[in-house]
Amino acid sequence: MHIHILGICGTFMGGLAVIAREAGHRVTGCDANVYPPMSTQLEQAGIKLIQGFGEEQLTLAPDLWVIGNVVTRGNPLMEAILDRGDAYVSGPQWLSEHILAGKWVLAVAGTHGKTTTASLLAWLLEAGGKRPGFLIGGVPENFGISARLTDSPYFVIEADEYDTAFFDKRSKFVHYRPRTAILNNLEFDHADIFADLAAIETQFHHFVRIVPRSGLIVTNGAERSLERVLARGCWSAVERFGVADGWSAVGVGGNGFDVRHTGSALGRVQWELLGEHNRMNALAAIAAAKHAGVDSQVSIPALSRFANVKRRMEVRGQVRGVTVYDDFAHHPTAIATTLEGLRKKMGPGQRILAVLEPRSNTMKLGVMKDRLAASLKAADHVFCYTQGLGWDAQVVLTPLGALVRCEDDLGRLVGAIVAEARAGDHVLVMSNGGFGGVHQRILDGLGASIPA
Repeated sequence: MHIHILGICGTFMGGLAVIAREAGHRVTGCDANVYPPMSTQLEQAGIKLIQGFGEEQLTLAPDLWVIGNVVTRGNPLMEAILDRGDAYVSGPQWLSEHILAGKWVLAVAGTHGKTTTASLLAWLLEAGGKRPGFLIGGVPENFGISARLTDSPYFVIEADEYDTAFFDKRSKFVHYRPRTAILNNLEFDHADIFADLAAIETQFHHFVRIVPRSGLIVTNGAERSLERVLARGCWSAVERFGVADGWSAVGVGGNGFDVRHTGSALGRVQWELLGEHNRMNALAAIAAAKHAGVDSQVSIPALSRFANVKRRMEVRGQVRGVTVYDDFAHHPTAIATTLEGLRKKMGPGQRILAVLEPRSNTMKLGVMKDRLAASLKAADHVFCYTQGLGWDAQVVLTPLGALVRCEDDLGRLVGAIVAEARAGDHVLVMSNGGFGGVHQRILDGLGASIPA
């Protein structure tokens, strides 16, 4: 089958393209922004890319057009497809029908931690000899790729609650039909498509409805929103983590913790990941892997060999004793937990310089702005990039006092960071986008400021 993917350079659609190619399909695609690293990965996989959405692409005459959720009405190629009456389908639906059918799907849903937890789960299944396929919204460093297809019956997928396509406003995850489902947490997000938290809870309820009675739901027992979802109806077994009568983690100093199940100690984890949130991610992955046949006596030691995910507290470099990190945090809860985790790792006298780009649709709309100052309180200095915001970040961050610098010019922002940084500092860059290559610009600026 020849499929042509509209919006191929997104994380999900790019991963889908690679899997489709591995499955033996001919794959081509287009996007408005065809550039590295995704363009390079796709071209290396033998996938032809076209810049833009010109209707001349109709001459490719694929068997099926696969439509990403970045595509809207008014898109010239989409309009031509509709006019001609060609067959088209959303990415999640195509994946469900052509790849996931007949698989034991392990789906990881939640507002935060989906990528890390899905990566952990894939690694634990790998350690247990299951050789899972996977499609993850990041690059697990243990694998070096975000998607792969194997002959294994097991497939791990990051299950996003964002809408499927312009013609299918259901959440993506309802297409995946999981046998094992993780509900990591649930907060209000995606204000561009959801009116309130209740609307998202309804989508999670739809997700729960498709888990079979022989399946398992692994849920965060400390989240009242998830308990409300389950109270609306649940037909599968449920295991909870983050609570004493389920799966729990007890810190033992540093980043280590003991794993317990219903109070019984199962083993100790020693790893490099920071924060309580990552302990919760680990518990969810252990429970889900056990359902797929990987005993905790295998998975717990395997966690010490987990190498994290790119853009999750990834060290990008160190110059003059200043360490620069890249992190995907962009929601106030994720920002706060990331900062708190870094703070616990640091030595006395060391400072955190938090560099934030409020880039997500929810943040740009200002829906979460009143929570932003509190989420940044663990930082010693805050630098906020304000280009494209529809609200005044300087006013919003006033509670943090004089330690805040807001700039709508990236060059000035980098200059201010470089001027402030000193040996021992940790510069934590947080954005869900590329942020104009700010990490390297900071490192270059620090290097250039070394006296001759």
